[in-house]
Amino acid sequence: MKISSRRGKLVIIALLAIIVVGSGYLIIRNQTDDSQKDNVGNDNYSAVFLVNGQVYFGKLNKLDTDYTVLTDIYYLQVDQPIQPAQTKATDQPQISLVKLGDEIHGPKDEMKINKNQILFIEDLKEDGQVVKTIRARK
Repeated sequence: MKISSRRGKLVIIALLAIIVVGSGYLIIRNQTDDSQKDNVGNDNYSAVFLVNGQVYFGKLNKLDTDYTVLTDIYYLQVDQPIQPAQTKATDQPQISLVKLGDEIHGPKDEMKINKNQILFIEDLKEDGQVVKTIRARK
């Protein structure tokens, strides 16, 4: 096949560039999905950061579906006095790790999270403060 026009050559070059970029994106995406699947269905904990700013800690399942399932769920709660009598500039709010399920509406210890709402996921180290606190409670 002989392409004589300059326009035809540019079209072919553009198509090849799109194929190369698209292939690279798919390869990187699959590698990222595979690394997250390593932590699925085992005893390891992950931090799931949502687009609304909330962070949940738990065990991941079903990363290959539209909804990621998180179980054994914890989240951070910041406790501040409503009207502190005398607060100092050095006073820090109290942060505690709360087990999902003790809230007034009584949720089950399982959360189905739409993948579109997940900003990113981090695998937690066993010697990290969150995992140490969770293991100490059990």
